Formats: sequence, C-alpha cells, structure tokens
Amino acid sequence: MSDYGHDLVFGSFVTPSADSPDRAVGVAVLAEQVGLDLVTFQDHPYQPAFLDTWTLLSFVAARTNRVHLAANVTNLPLRPPAVLARSVASLDLLSGGRISLGLGAGAFWDAIEAMGGRRLTPGQGVRALEEAIEVVRQLWDVETRGGVRVDGEFYRVVGAKRGPAPAHAVPIWLGAYKPRMLQLTGRRADGWLPTLGYLQPGDLTRGNAIIDDAAQQAGRSPQDVRRLLNIAGEFSTVGRGPLNGPAEQWAEELAELALEEGVGTFILGSDDPDDLRRFAGEVAPAVRELVAAERDRGAAPERTPELEPEPVAAPPARASRATATGGALAVVPTPDDGVRRSEQQVWDESSRPTGPAPDPERTYTPQEQATGAHLVQIHDGLRAELAQIHDLIEQVAAGEIDAGAARSHINTMTMRQNRWTLGVYCESYCRIVTTHHTIEDQSFFPRLRARDPRLGPVVDRLEQEHHVIHDVLEGVDRALVAYVGSPDGLAELRAAVDLLTDALLSHLSYEERELVEPLARLGIA
Repeated sequence: MSDYGHDLVFGSFVTPSADSPDRAVGVAVLAEQVGLDLVTFQDHPYQPAFLDTWTLLSFVAARTNRVHLAANVTNLPLRPPAVLARSVASLDLLSGGRISLGLGAGAFWDAIEAMGGRRLTPGQGVRALEEAIEVVRQLWDVETRGGVRVDGEFYRVVGAKRGPAPAHAVPIWLGAYKPRMLQLTGRRADGWLPTLGYLQPGDLTRGNAIIDDAAQQAGRSPQDVRRLLNIAGEFSTVGRGPLNGPAEQWAEELAELALEEGVGTFILGSDDPDDLRRFAGEVAPAVRELVAAERDRGAAPERTPELEPEPVAAPPARASRATATGGALAVVPTPDDGVRRSEQQVWDESSRPTGPAPDPERTYTPQEQATGAHLVQIHDGLRAELAQIHDLIEQVAAGEIDAGAARSHINTMTMRQNRWTLGVYCESYCRIVTTHHTIEDQSFFPRLRARDPRLGPVVDRLEQEHHVIHDVLEGVDRALVAYVGSPDGLAELRAAVDLLTDALLSHLSYEERELVEPLARLGIA
C-alpha cells in the first residue's frame, strides 16, 4: 500500500483543437465552473491540427480565476528550457500563481526533427531533461547571486540573468515510464504524470518503488513527489469494465488507486461537458469521502498541502455553501438580500410560485447533493461576472477604457453567451457545444416536472424569467452601443446595469431556493 497522504486534486485533459478554438477555451472555462482544480493541454508543437499550447494556456489563464493550468506535458525538444522558464514564471505571475510545469523528454522524433528539433536517443533524452530542469530551477532562483551556469551536454546557459521568480513554487511534473525517467523523477521532480492507458498491470506499483528509492537516495522523502494520473473512461448505467460504469463505480476505483497506488491527482481526458460535470460533481466528492474515511481508520501519512493547488479567487463563503457532505442538506441557497438598485421592476416577485416543503427528517448523500452544489457554483460564477460588469462600467466612466472595449469583454462572458431561454444551470456548459442547447431544454426542466409534478409552476416561472433576463441583457448591450455614439448616455448605461443586477441576483436566489433540495431529493444529475 502506497498512500502518500496527498490531498486529492481533480482535473481535465482538454484537446487543443485548432479547428474549434472557442470550444477548447470553453471546455477549460467549464472545468473551472464545475469545480475542477486543474486544466491541462497536450503539447505537440509539430501538430498543425492543434493550437500552440503555451498561447492557449495564456488565453485560458486570462479567462479563468481559480483553476490551475499546465501542459500535459511540455515538449522539451522544441521548447528551449531558458525561454520556457521565463514563459512559465511570467504566466504564473500573471495568473496569480496558478501554473504547473509538466515536462517530457520527447517523442515522435520524426516530427520533432522536421520542426528543427534535435533527434535524441532515449538515454540522451533523459540526460537532456535533467539538464533542462537545472536550467529552469536556476532561472527561477533569484535569491542566489550571479548568473545561471549550466554547462551541459545538451544545454549550455552561462551567465544568463536570473528571474523573474514565479508567483509560487511552481511544481515540475515528469511524464515518465521507463526506469531512467522514473529515477530522475525521484531525484529531481515534484510529480510523476503517466497516462493510465499506457501502463500495464503492476506498472504503478513498480514505478512508485523506483521513484521512492531514487528520492531516498537523493535525500528526499517519497512524499515530496506527487503522483498524478491521466485517466479516460465512460459513464454508463451499469459496469462494463474499469472506469466504464456509473459514478459510484468510478469513485470506488479511483479511491483504490489513491489508497493503494498513492495517486493524488486524477486528470480526466474528455471534452464532453457532461463528463466533466459528473466527474467534478459526483465522482470527486465521493472519492474524497471514501479516501478520508479509510485514512481515518488507519494511520495515514501526514498530508502535504504545499503541493495542492490553492484557489486564488474563490470566496470562502461561496465554497462552503457549495460543499456537498452526507447527512442533512448542506448546500445552502444564496439568500436574496432584498437590495434593489433600480426603480424599474421586470417582474412581480410576490407572484413567484413555490415548490413543496422539504421533509425535515430527510438526509442526503454527497452524490445526491452534488448537483445542487454544482448549481450554486455556477451561479457564483455569474455573480462574479456581474461584479466585473460593474467594474467595467466604472472604467468606462473614468475614461480608462472605451465603451467598445467594455462591450467586447462583456460579450465573452458566460452570462452574455447564455441564451437564457434554456436556463442558467445547463447553459453554463451547454453554450460550449451548441447542439446541447436543445438537449438540455428538452431534458433538464422536463425531468424536474416529470419526477415531481408539483414543481411545474416553479419551472414555468423560471423559464419565463430566463426570457426576461435575456431582454435585460440586450438592454445593457443597447446602452453600451448608444454610449459609443453619445458619451452623455452614461446615466442610461448605469441604469441598464442596475436593472440587470436586480433581475439576475433575484432570479439566481429564487432558482437556488426552489431547486437545490429537489435536485438532491430526486437524484437529478
């Protein structure tokens, strides 16, 4: 048994497809919205069907606030380590400390050579990677006096100035399979990142043993090396094989990998929005619960949270409200504070129907509560965007940006991309794949009605309010357009945003109040 006691991290492995760049970015944004900790992209600079990974990582960093980002893994033969070190440090500073560095020795050598890279043997690749790690770490080390000095067989950096230092201690993860790479991982790296599909039975155990032995010989603890794993599978109603079955099966299998093989980070390779939602909302909390229970029964190693991605912008109050735990309903709907900015009213709030009262004796499993927690998390993202809109309008008023720039920024936001006629809950991820719009419209709300007809009036009202919010958003856009032509229209612009604030915050609170408990009670995912 090799439980290294690491806190569990869950992430996504997104395809950086160049033929649908908006989709790649949208899936990454969705990963943050549903509560995943990490987003990664493969790095194949010789592949014209893919976006450049580091350009994409920079773009996604600007579109997200909390989620950590990494290449999975960086193609070192086409990324000079001195330049790579400064790229990583720069993006880490710009993103508020959210970058990790995955590194690989190289593969697909014909393609690498065709792009101008040097073909290396496996042994050379390992030696080159170790030299690169030294270059990177020296460039980040701004406390040591003097320039960088690595006079290696493959990389020679003599006298380069150090810096900038990244915003946090950027971990270096190696994609390793063979003994020499595994030994290097134990000696020098912060994480081991293989892909489950490339491993044979017993490879994780054997790999851990090699890494642990190398770490100890280098004077390190085996716990210093986080164990990450790229995984893939299929969600289905019945079990058909490993990682092919219901969420409960996934949770049991991943918990076993955590407890028996020491895996602390699971990265799901999927671009399917529903897969990511289920992975974040159903699998992740269940795995955490199973692992915590087992650790409580035994003498688990001391945890090492320093390797854990730390949320940068997630408000603690929001996180606690959206946490799903077993027992009484722990997902707390966001209350409506009753504050209204506008004298105009877009609907009569007193006429809103209510659903059936919850059973005070009813208890809920973490899996049942996960969907309601997901709903609150998505709404919190929309509330954060609303605050951004207010900030943009103030920047326009102060002359820091023009109205056209503000309008362009707002048009990229989730709430502006929403059609709203389909609902906030589904739209936050269905906007990524437009074909899902109709699917959700025909399934999510109808399922609520079908499972509990008493919710029919509530669902009808929510759909009506979605149409109204769409119109209010159009009003903000019209006010921005008018302001471009008439700077005297600032009062009208502020009034439109105030009306949006009243409508959106009121609606989100109403939707949470009426749906959080039914989603758990009815088991709707």
